[in-house]
Amino acid sequence: MKRKIPLIITFVVGVVLIFAEFIPHKPFGLISGELEKWYLIIAGFAIILGQLNLFKVNLFKIRYKQQNWQYFILTLVSFSVMVLCGIFWGTQNNPGVFGNGAAIATAMGDKPFDYLFLNVYQHLSATMFSLLAFFIASAAYRAFIARTTESNLLLAAAILVMLGNTSMGSILTGWLPESLKFLHLPRISEFIMKYPNTAGQRAIMIGAGLGIIGSSLRIILGIERSYLGGK
Repeated sequence: MKRKIPLIITFVVGVVLIFAEFIPHKPFGLISGELEKWYLIIAGFAIILGQLNLFKVNLFKIRYKQQNWQYFILTLVSFSVMVLCGIFWGTQNNPGVFGNGAAIATAMGDKPFDYLFLNVYQHLSATMFSLLAFFIASAAYRAFIARTTESNLLLAAAILVMLGNTSMGSILTGWLPESLKFLHLPRISEFIMKYPNTAGQRAIMIGAGLGIIGSSLRIILGIERSYLGGK
């Protein structure tokens, strides 16, 4: 019974929301709106559970001094500082338990939470995205190795697009007459990005959409039960 009730609730809610998308009239519209409110409430509690789990996992690793356990201490300290700053003094447009912290905001130039977000978190985030460029370059090097017909096409398209988006492309093909303007590298790059690239992106999005539909149906029909703790 402990497993059947969640399955029944999932099935009923899923079917109602599907009907609400196609029949946005009473009673489906009202039911859908109410269920969305319930979702926000459940999501709020889920965030709290996630935070508690964060503490549990990191404290376990610190207690048994697993590899790089010092970083887990830094994680918990950073998390606690951000949460406490948000609770005590609030964010930019929302006061906290101690009000807006005018004195601290004047001294720091901003509220503590906003100050840490703008001057610490955003810089760390920019650093992480900067490091991604090196991983992308490494992955591109491996992907562009000409081994098969598909990899040859990928390599040729990548070279044309990169040259077409630099001044080198205009220098190499800028001397061509107007009658051969379709051979200009910037135009070729634009064509590749506008048609083959867009078509590929849409195919990927359609495939992802079909995958989401399939996964949703498996959950609604009770075939996929991993959210219950099973396999």
